[in-house]
Amino acid sequence: MSSRAVAPVLMPEPAHNADGSHAAKAAARALDLGALPEWDLSDLYSGLDAPDFRADLARAEADCRAFAARYAGRIAEIAGSPDASAALAEALRAYEGIEELLGKLMSYAGLVYSGDTTDEARAKFYGDTRERLTNASGDLLFFALELNRVDDAVMDAAMASGPLAHFTPWLEDLRREKPFQLEDRIEKLFLEKSVTANAAWDRLFNETIASLRFTIGGEALTLEPTLNKLQDPDGAVRKEAAGALSEVFRANLRVFTLITNTLAKDKEISDRWRGFKDVADARHLANRVEPEVVAALVEAVQAAYPRLSHRYYRLKAKWFGVDALPYWDRNAPLPRVEQRTIPWTEARDTVLDAYGAFSPDMAAIAKTFFDRRWIDAPTRPGKAPGAFAHPTVPSVHPYVLVNYQGKPRDVMTLAHELGHGVHQVLAGPNGALMAPTPLTLAETASVFGEMLTFRRLLANTRNPTQRRAMLAAKVEDMINTVVRQIAFYAFERKVHLARQQGELTAEQINALWISVQAESLGPAITLDAGYEPFWAYIPHFIHSPFYVYAYAFGDCLVNSLYGVYAKAEDGFVERYFALLSAGGSKPYGELLAPFGLDASDPSFWQIGLGMIEGMIAELEAMEGQN
Repeated sequence: MSSRAVAPVLMPEPAHNADGSHAAKAAARALDLGALPEWDLSDLYSGLDAPDFRADLARAEADCRAFAARYAGRIAEIAGSPDASAALAEALRAYEGIEELLGKLMSYAGLVYSGDTTDEARAKFYGDTRERLTNASGDLLFFALELNRVDDAVMDAAMASGPLAHFTPWLEDLRREKPFQLEDRIEKLFLEKSVTANAAWDRLFNETIASLRFTIGGEALTLEPTLNKLQDPDGAVRKEAAGALSEVFRANLRVFTLITNTLAKDKEISDRWRGFKDVADARHLANRVEPEVVAALVEAVQAAYPRLSHRYYRLKAKWFGVDALPYWDRNAPLPRVEQRTIPWTEARDTVLDAYGAFSPDMAAIAKTFFDRRWIDAPTRPGKAPGAFAHPTVPSVHPYVLVNYQGKPRDVMTLAHELGHGVHQVLAGPNGALMAPTPLTLAETASVFGEMLTFRRLLANTRNPTQRRAMLAAKVEDMINTVVRQIAFYAFERKVHLARQQGELTAEQINALWISVQAESLGPAITLDAGYEPFWAYIPHFIHSPFYVYAYAFGDCLVNSLYGVYAKAEDGFVERYFALLSAGGSKPYGELLAPFGLDASDPSFWQIGLGMIEGMIAELEAMEGQN
């Protein structure tokens, strides 16, 4: 997730009422939260017009041309030479250095842009940078293609010993892509056209979402504060927020439907040319996970719907005194439970204390994000919604974006994104080529960080009402992470498969959305008229098709990992740090083996799902005691 600029200036919305109530309310909220940090991007570059950025951009273009001039058409010859290991390693080190520079430039442009996607200057800076770097990357395309044309036996001999052995994990990952590679000129066309194809539609989505305004109580709010209203203690506010979301999404459905249709078709064209058989095969390959493992996960979660989401929402409806909850109350706080705004400093200390109880080293890494302004926390008009941790490049450090509004879930989001950040810091020494972690493990540290924070808070809570509220909130988060994300995956599959038969209307997409939501949420959630267009704002469908199952993968995996940790096994922290430090240098199966876990075993998923089921049973037992 990723984007930023040199300590962006906070740009509050103007007062919308004559009495200035919007500005007054915003000021009051800010006072409750305390001072929220904004990130300092100067570790990347000092500004949009900075000489160092312009110089690095020109150097990146020149380095790409020079690399092509030196190596294009020669990789097979080098691989067959007596000093193949040293010569290929030298080429890979040069290639990695260029990738690092390209990544630094693009990270800065992306972070600047996410700070305010509605600002024309930032949007142009991002677009121009992406276009130039895409063109420059075209000079590097030959390298991976030529490496994969080298006979496997020849490459194995070169990797067997000597300096090339260091790059073996990356080369083996590259080899897996061999069956789906195309002729050089087609690959270059795909790359260059991406600027006006999927990247352009991604950008249209971002800027459309950022420009939307939702009127609630006389205030015109952006998306994040409006979604936050769905957790308001006042049911009337939640209902009004849901109505505002539905109205605005519906008014913009023509654009969102066009974006969805176009990107699904764009992906179908790419998949067909490359020879992928299933709509999600490209994602599975990128994740380095076997399709049958994902299928087992999906099957296990869908079979557990009645035991998890259906069962929990029945219980929650009972707490609210109804047979079924309207969809806008799905994430509502429990009735008769005190709600308070959590100041930023308390959120920071809560997460750092939880991390420190697990490992002082882990807390020390996380603390650096606060001390050195690597976090951007306030909500702002135009700011990217949601939250992410962007790894940037190993020579710099990650950055975290959250939209902090003082809710308990915001504290968990902070713990989640800092988990990503710690993971990215630890994986950085693997270098630009092997630091990135496949999605099979990318959510491990983030979800584990959430679990550490939750468990510490729960252990320190003695009040039965507060304890029930905390446990319920955690169950809801886990349902959102496991059940909801698998439902999202099912929805994406239906959309992409249906799109192969022709364009989909907004009504068709709405119907697919409602079908998977009804199945996953169960009869205790009423999907009233108005919920149909809520698929439109979810960014993963646009930016990373089929990404969403990684959340369920990570949550179930972490539940299993936490079970190992809870048994107080010696050496767990060291093994856990080794897992995170590996980055993308080892397959997930090899990294899980020291914990005695095997995700290829279909029964593996029942361990994680069983933990959620156990928490629901605990809540039911509390109900019986009342």
